[in-house]
Amino acid sequence: MKAAIVGASGAVGQEFIKVLEERNFPVDELVLFGSARSAGRKYSFRGKELEVRLLQHNDDFKGIDYAFVSAGASTSVEFADTITKHGTVMIDNSSAFRMDPDVPLVVPECNAEDALVRPRGIIANPNCTTIMMVVVLKPIETLSHITRIHVASYQSASGAGAQAMAELQQQYRDIVEGNPVKVEKFAYQLAYNVIPQIDVFTDNGYTKEEMKMFNETRKILHSDVRCSAMCVRISSLRSHSEAVWIETERPLEVEEVQKAIAAAPGLTLEDDPATKKYPMPLFTGGKDNIFVGRVRKDLANENGITLWLSGDQIKKGAALNAVQIAEYLIKQ
Repeated sequence: MKAAIVGASGAVGQEFIKVLEERNFPVDELVLFGSARSAGRKYSFRGKELEVRLLQHNDDFKGIDYAFVSAGASTSVEFADTITKHGTVMIDNSSAFRMDPDVPLVVPECNAEDALVRPRGIIANPNCTTIMMVVVLKPIETLSHITRIHVASYQSASGAGAQAMAELQQQYRDIVEGNPVKVEKFAYQLAYNVIPQIDVFTDNGYTKEEMKMFNETRKILHSDVRCSAMCVRISSLRSHSEAVWIETERPLEVEEVQKAIAAAPGLTLEDDPATKKYPMPLFTGGKDNIFVGRVRKDLANENGITLWLSGDQIKKGAALNAVQIAEYLIKQ
């Protein structure tokens, strides 16, 4: 078994290395690829030092079974044929192929079997906020069909990459030390602030990030559900959170929703308001599961349930989900 990571020096690429090692992924050889800027860097995997190769249009992917790609949409589009031409399964973390009808969009807890049909040899990893939400929606959908979703996301700096995380940390240092605050990765200073924009605006007033949640949720769940999102950048470092309002065809009781969530794969119910027990990004970072709390009836909708969730954006929101896809394919 041979696997590759494309974009090995980025935040998600580094997380891939950690996740593959943590889960004892059955790989005999791991090959790292990157841009001219990162080629030559060395990273440790299972006690061995691996050097990043320059990603090129050649036959380097011959004999590689799975390629975990997280180098941006333009790189994914340019190198897709190079990566897949010898039979490598490309599991792509960018937005490039998510809505392509010939590319399955997969969250293993929801629609793992979709990964088995991949005409182009590519499987798309969904947007991080969508992944977290649909893992929670799946057990609720089994209770009653979900017709409408409203969601407000509270997204960490990690969603914009390793440099964005470093910028946030530096901003806090600069503020404390009385130095000028540098702003490069975001439209505004993120420290001590929230920014109600992630990605660019579209003609309907929603951002691309918000439209991803609308479109990707429908594709993953094979559903006609409609999702209205407001995506906000906050100053947590690597865990996203979401407040979600869910309307179902029949009214659901809080207890049955809690029971379904507690029994579902990939979820941890953390819901005891009396003891102030609920998920927070401070504590969900580094964890595999999505944590869910504050489950309650929606006072504005008799068929509504509302809840809060939090999970690690780099892990389950990116690297772990992709690795779980490969694990499913290996078992098949």
